[in-house]
Amino acid sequence: MPQHATSGLHRLTRTHKLSAAGVAAAGAAALVFSLVPGGDAGQGKSQATAVENVKPVAFSAVDTAAKTQQATISQQADASAAKGKAEAAAAKKAAAEKAAKAKAAAAAKAKAEKARAAKAAASRSEVRTAIPAAAPKPAAKPAAKVYPDNLDGWIRESLDIMAKKGIPGSYEGIHRNIMRESSGNPMAINNWDINAINGTPSKGLLQVIQPTFNAYHVEGTSWNLYDPVANITAACNYAADRYGSMDNVNSAY
Repeated sequence: MPQHATSGLHRLTRTHKLSAAGVAAAGAAALVFSLVPGGDAGQGKSQATAVENVKPVAFSAVDTAAKTQQATISQQADASAAKGKAEAAAAKKAAAEKAAKAKAAAAAKAKAEKARAAKAAASRSEVRTAIPAAAPKPAAKPAAKVYPDNLDGWIRESLDIMAKKGIPGSYEGIHRNIMRESSGNPMAINNWDINAINGTPSKGLLQVIQPTFNAYHVEGTSWNLYDPVANITAACNYAADRYGSMDNVNSAY
């Protein structure tokens, strides 16, 4: 709210009060001098001197009070500035200490995390070392091929063995010679030709004599001359050696 214009009159400082007192004193002295009747010149001069002496004394007191107040204000300002500076320094120091503590805590946390990670890695390594890797399972062997126990199965099984051993021949060439020599009878035997007369009759599906069978026997087949697969394979091995292939045989061989 705005203050009344006359309110300043009620706020006289100590300096103002002292100045007013000095002026009042000087006025009073002058008034005394003017009212004294019959005063001679010497008395008037003495009174005038008294008035002159009063005025400097009053203003000297005012000046001293003002200087004292100014010094006090200056001291208070200096003290306030010093306090503010000290508080700022203390706050700065506290902030620095807090930042240092936070940095130290972060470094300690990072170090702990690193140590935990290293420990976990070492633990996993120990587990891998302690538990050997499972040996790979051996590849499953292909199921053995099954051939029918008849002329077709015997010829096909013999052809597979011949292919592994590099012996030439075809299904048609083998089948054709078997039908001519034994009519497909694995137990057939010739007891009337020259081989029989010499004591080594021809036997089996392809009518092989024992010496020829022994000489051209193929490893992995039976040593029984009457065994159909062994008989066919040995006869084809002999025909390949002598004629190039069983396919080239069209008569007694």
